[in-house]
Amino acid sequence: MMDLPCIQWQDYVAQKWTLLEPELKEKFTSLLEIDDVFKCILTLTTQEDLDFVQSISAAYSVQKEAQKAATCRERGNSSFKIRDFTAAALHYSQGICVNPLSSEQLSLCYANRSAVLYHLQHYQDSLEDIDRALKHGYPSQLSHKLEDRRTQCLRHLSVDQKGKDNPASKNPTDGGKGTSVGPLSFGICPQAAIGFSPEKGRHLVAAERIAAGEVLLHDRPYSCVLIPGMEEVQGKGGRQDAEGGVEHRRCHRCLTETLSPVPCEGCSYTRYCSTSCQRDAWEEHHQWECSLGADLRVMGVMSQLALRVTLKAGLKNIQMAKEPIRNEHTEPESRDSKPPDPCASHYGDTYRSVFHLQHHLNRHSPFVRFLSAITIATLYLKLSKAGPPPASWDLSRPLQANSHPPGEEGGTGAAWNSELWLMGSVVLRHMLQLRCNAQAITTLQDTGAENSPVQSSREIRIATAMFPTLSLLNHSCCPNTSLAFSTGTHLSADFSESVAEKRSKASGVTVTVRAAKDISPGQEILHCYGPHSRRMATQERQCLLQEQYYFLCQCEACTLQLQSEEEDGSEGRLQCSSVGGNPQSGLLCGKCKGSLNRSSEERGKGFICSQASCGHCVAFSEVNQRLQEMKQDLKKAVDLMERERPDEALRLLRRTQSPSALSLAETHPLQGELEDAMARAYATMGHWSNAASHLERSAVAIGNQYGKESIELGRQLFKLAKLHFNGGVRGPALSVIPRVRELLCLHCGPQCEELQELQAMEDCLIA
Repeated sequence: MMDLPCIQWQDYVAQKWTLLEPELKEKFTSLLEIDDVFKCILTLTTQEDLDFVQSISAAYSVQKEAQKAATCRERGNSSFKIRDFTAAALHYSQGICVNPLSSEQLSLCYANRSAVLYHLQHYQDSLEDIDRALKHGYPSQLSHKLEDRRTQCLRHLSVDQKGKDNPASKNPTDGGKGTSVGPLSFGICPQAAIGFSPEKGRHLVAAERIAAGEVLLHDRPYSCVLIPGMEEVQGKGGRQDAEGGVEHRRCHRCLTETLSPVPCEGCSYTRYCSTSCQRDAWEEHHQWECSLGADLRVMGVMSQLALRVTLKAGLKNIQMAKEPIRNEHTEPESRDSKPPDPCASHYGDTYRSVFHLQHHLNRHSPFVRFLSAITIATLYLKLSKAGPPPASWDLSRPLQANSHPPGEEGGTGAAWNSELWLMGSVVLRHMLQLRCNAQAITTLQDTGAENSPVQSSREIRIATAMFPTLSLLNHSCCPNTSLAFSTGTHLSADFSESVAEKRSKASGVTVTVRAAKDISPGQEILHCYGPHSRRMATQERQCLLQEQYYFLCQCEACTLQLQSEEEDGSEGRLQCSSVGGNPQSGLLCGKCKGSLNRSSEERGKGFICSQASCGHCVAFSEVNQRLQEMKQDLKKAVDLMERERPDEALRLLRRTQSPSALSLAETHPLQGELEDAMARAYATMGHWSNAASHLERSAVAIGNQYGKESIELGRQLFKLAKLHFNGGVRGPALSVIPRVRELLCLHCGPQCEELQELQAMEDCLIA
């Protein structure tokens, strides 16, 4: 998992921990303050540790290499020849990013990418690449090709602009369903308020009734880091492209998806959607990260995010955030009134809110503390050798009381070390906070061939972030909220903000939290940290939450399910969720089609038919093997469809669901996947009616797995509406559209793209 340091480093640190003297282990484990932990770990961090990081970081090199660039360009040429323009753009972009500025390959990659962008109708981007190719020395004898392309791009842009200016091309009967929205304000809605208790910490409660679908809060991350290798792009025929990682096709600052990234001039890894994002990222953090790119890959996403938050905050903000903490152990009698606990207050989307998130130092295991501390200490030493201190840590600013003044321990050098010491301690603080407060940023990724008439998708993580306000929400296994992320969204900044602030906030990542159900006054506003009551057994959820977040979940779902288990002795039945995904097994007897229940006898390691007249038994090992076979067949069928062989895929899927000693109920998640695959196969062959029938059955399984009001069901029904529309079946399409609109509005709001497409379909069907 890229959030954590790489396995080689974890193993190395584990060995270092094992060999540590017992008295040193005891001393380290007894420390109660993060500053003391960091001071201690600095004395244990050696040159050998830095050398080991150097040795393993070679596998993550971010150096620019002309030979790699030439290889990328050749791959781009191959994709261009078969008219796979998206893949070609990715290859050329990778070539641009790994190309040294002095390489002649750079101008050729820009020129080639401009051709691809022209074919993709990205005319403005194509023009920009033409200028870059000429700037970097494109051969003069070939420049006429670029000038011809420039002329064509300008002609297309002129035509497009005339179309936009034509009043006839605009929709005069919008009916109030347009996409125009006002300025997006960040923060918590007036109907919600911040509460605090020692047990729950800071949390959000409803101050008045909140209706389902209402926006509860908008937030933006204080900082975020892309998770490398978490996204693959499907080329023509479903082929996975070698340059399809999330880090290759998204801006490393605002996460906007782009086929024409602007490269960092110093490293081959980082890229941006625009020169504006490139400049802002450089000023904020990348000028110090750039030379440490390979080391940061070794250290993991959380280490990089902790460093990035600290660099962005700067010394002044950290000093201000630390102010209230200085007196927190002072006796109350020595003051007129006891100041509020800073950890019980919320400071909007400022750094202070981030600084006072719980770090749970004493709840982390000794080894987790040691791994985090030695990782950050090593990173601190690497940074101290990389160059001068960040501008936001200007030595002319007042120092902390526990830092050495510039004149002590060697003058300027000592002052640099003292400032960096404070930086390292704060980075460690954020590293520990992130283990409980990191938020995954997710997006939907199409998983089928791009030309498939029925597209399937899955939710993937593309980045890890720290959100100041979203972090207020506590967990529930049956949450009353729904989260929606957006990237690269253009926002209107407040009028009070400076031009520079407006520019930096013009695009970026945002999260919108909506009420997924009606919330009564005084009720806590909750979202799910991962373990959900519909997809995981109670004890399994509670175990995971205890291990990672250090609390025993007593939400409504856990309380009711545990009471139910005690009353009817169904604990064993719930444990079969690892097979079926729900409290019910979702398995059917192959003989009588009755439901299979897990055997309640200690010696019965399997399932028994619920029909007393049958009594058929199936061993757990047989069930597991059969499910694995079904999953393998499903994977093969999907691969066949991506290679444009839907008839073979259909035969395989039919054979997979043929009668046997075990079959799946219509509510089983795997049955839903099989039905979805069959719908895709039928649709590819043009059998719209059969495809719709199987997609409806898939929706039954999804509704059972995620809930009747879930966004997952909404997306599946949206596919069904599109299928009916493409098949020209007016009645069924119009009947499903209202339900789709209801679910999409509930979770995504009235301005989401799917609703605009849905409205266009409805208008066409009614006309």
